[in-house]
Amino acid sequence: MAITHRTVQLSTGLRMHVAEAGPAGAPVVLLLHGFPQTWYTWRHQMPALAAAGYRAVAPDMRGYGDSDVPDRGPERYTTLHVVGDLVALLNSLGKKQVFVAAHDWGAFIAWCLCQFRPDKVRAFVALSVAYNLRSAARKPVDGVRALLGDEYYVCRFQELGAIEAEFARLGTEQVTEEDIKYYASQFDKTGFIGALNYYRALNKREMIK
Repeated sequence: MAITHRTVQLSTGLRMHVAEAGPAGAPVVLLLHGFPQTWYTWRHQMPALAAAGYRAVAPDMRGYGDSDVPDRGPERYTTLHVVGDLVALLNSLGKKQVFVAAHDWGAFIAWCLCQFRPDKVRAFVALSVAYNLRSAARKPVDGVRALLGDEYYVCRFQELGAIEAEFARLGTEQVTEEDIKYYASQFDKTGFIGALNYYRALNKREMIK
């Protein structure tokens, strides 16, 4: 079954690119990607879900792919911002509840969606990221740094501009496989700052309480 694409103007002000497959009236399965991915990570599952009678909806998250990349800093990439985008997307679909399947950062955000708006989620499948209660005693990045050191990737991603410059120096495409070409074309267009700002917003108070 064909995958279609459109841009949705959300009530949060974000323009979000959305890939879809399946009949409009069918139950929705919301598919959320991780880092450094886009909707494209779900391209094989979407036709299968559509064939099973579901409407598969896979957005490019805030800062990724063909969706808007707000500002340079992490202040507009907190969980409240990203979950707000998803709630606005679901409202635009006219669905009271959806199934959710999510990977990596998408799973982290989906856990928060379940916390903030449980009324929107009928069931949730998390890939790679288990639920982790936020500690009042230690911020997430501080905990990772204490456990794994400054060279761990989450810690290295915190300095604005440093990793972006390293990625730019190396280039986004190292091999010629079709999938890598697609992801390279997306990050050549947007850069990595939006995707990396998810990591920089980890210590914001708006994250999981």
